[in-house]
Amino acid sequence: MRLLWSLYLRIRGWTLKGSFPYHLPKAVVIVGPHTSAWDFVIGLAYRSKLQLQHLKYLGKDSLFSGPFGFFFRKLGGYPVDRSGKHNMVEQVVSLFNSHENFVLALSPEGTRKKVERLKTGFYQIAKQAKVPIVMVAFDFSKREVSIAEPFFTTDDEAADFRHILDFYATVKGKIPANGLAHLSQQQN
Repeated sequence: MRLLWSLYLRIRGWTLKGSFPYHLPKAVVIVGPHTSAWDFVIGLAYRSKLQLQHLKYLGKDSLFSGPFGFFFRKLGGYPVDRSGKHNMVEQVVSLFNSHENFVLALSPEGTRKKVERLKTGFYQIAKQAKVPIVMVAFDFSKREVSIAEPFFTTDDEAADFRHILDFYATVKGKIPANGLAHLSQQQN
């Protein structure tokens, strides 16, 4: 599959800027802007090309109980109960605490639609699990995937979110209108 995905990325003209921090046993990887289902395809392609099979993502638990549950697990999916009575952050921090190696990819927006603010769950997970955040951007206008240097959360949450939004400010998702540029402009 690695060869096929690499060929797909080359034919489509995608390039990589930066390198993945393989040395980190645990991290929260935030991938954005999440504007289209094509993000998942590009993500799978780079997951295979960069040999990131250890990279996990979250999915609602019902996806994993049906006949295709094995498929979602094979692609790195990890089931979580998203009902209101279960604290998602606590569930995921528990996953980090119970594994020696656990790297989790999340969308900071939590949806493909335009958002007025980033979700904070990924940030709280990283902070409570005491793991770094790795920012990854899918820029469809340049056909470029950018990987930033890992960073740990600080006591200045507002500054951390400015840092995150600055990274994504110029990145154009598949549907640019649903991107994050407007959030960066709002903070200035």
